[in-house]
Amino acid sequence: MAVYLDHNATTPLHEDVLQAMLPVMQSMVGNPSSLHRFGRLQKDTIERARQQVADLVSAHPDQVVFTSGGTEANNLLVKGMAASADINRMAISSVEHMSMLEPAAEIADKCALDYIAVDRDGRVTPNTLEQAILPDTRLVSVMSANNETGVIQDIASLAEIAARKNIWFHTDASQAAGKIDVSFKDWGVHAMTLSAHKLYGPTGAGALLVDKRLPLHALMHGGAQEHRLRAGTENVAAIAGFGAAAEIAKKEINERAVHTLHLREALEQGLAQIPQATVFAQNAQRLPNTVQFGIRGFDGETLLMQLDRMGIAVSSGSACTSGKTEPSHVLKAMGVPEELALSSVRVSFGKDNTIADVEKLLQALGEIIDTTSKSAVMMAANV
Repeated sequence: MAVYLDHNATTPLHEDVLQAMLPVMQSMVGNPSSLHRFGRLQKDTIERARQQVADLVSAHPDQVVFTSGGTEANNLLVKGMAASADINRMAISSVEHMSMLEPAAEIADKCALDYIAVDRDGRVTPNTLEQAILPDTRLVSVMSANNETGVIQDIASLAEIAARKNIWFHTDASQAAGKIDVSFKDWGVHAMTLSAHKLYGPTGAGALLVDKRLPLHALMHGGAQEHRLRAGTENVAAIAGFGAAAEIAKKEINERAVHTLHLREALEQGLAQIPQATVFAQNAQRLPNTVQFGIRGFDGETLLMQLDRMGIAVSSGSACTSGKTEPSHVLKAMGVPEELALSSVRVSFGKDNTIADVEKLLQALGEIIDTTSKSAVMMAANV
């Protein structure tokens, strides 16, 4: 039986989420912007989901702007803020998701961009944030938890530094929400990104939570939907699923965290028995479900494919651009040597994984390492 260990990429749709979506897809009709009864029913469905999503992260429902996912939400934040005459410089962490880094680089000609360094464990410290902030910095963005290493940032402390300097603060909480406690209110942030398919909801749904004072400009025009920040008829079924997933996640968050942490610890104990293995950011506070490690002397993409042939799905930390494999920008920012970074593999557990899955992965890694070592010995003997 295949083993899925790539939940940070996407999670399977929760059965109860599907049941919340089916009535919208099968029997409900009407445009949410229409004033008749059919339209009002669709609008009510959206507003219920807005409340559910807000409740998950201790926000007000009026602060929730639904999007097609985390990527759109991050683009709306970066480009929508850069469109304001008040925003001429922003600082973002060097370990952000590409949906933050790429749009930020695109607007660098009209909005100066600075990168916030991280320490060797992938953390943005108060000192590195202070160093990155310049007199004309108007926006700071630091993700709540890293999608590769799982490193959790102290967002409340970082946001407080920005607040003292009257700087807007955004956090991408796509990987954190549903896995750890996330609070828009208590953290003191002004914007937050969420994604439905990271917490057993559907793909095609996300949100940008926005403080009403934020000078954010819409990127899409032609309608008054989503507080005039995201024109276009809403994907009601996906939004309903997002809301249901958020409500379930809030109820199950502690249970899921305990379960996945147990699996993570078991995997790390097994990796400690492999001399070639290095767990990245092991000294930092991390998501309970995430382990990123490297196997010295191996290529991460090759390991991924070998594990895939053995029925195990994981993720590699490297990226292929123009036919050349590059190490993870996250690991590079942490100062991890390139060869070790290129060997990286990310395992991200889900609520339905078991200890048997961990054992299968460790056994598979052992077989791959053993086979490769024997092949190397034979090749050396034949030289």
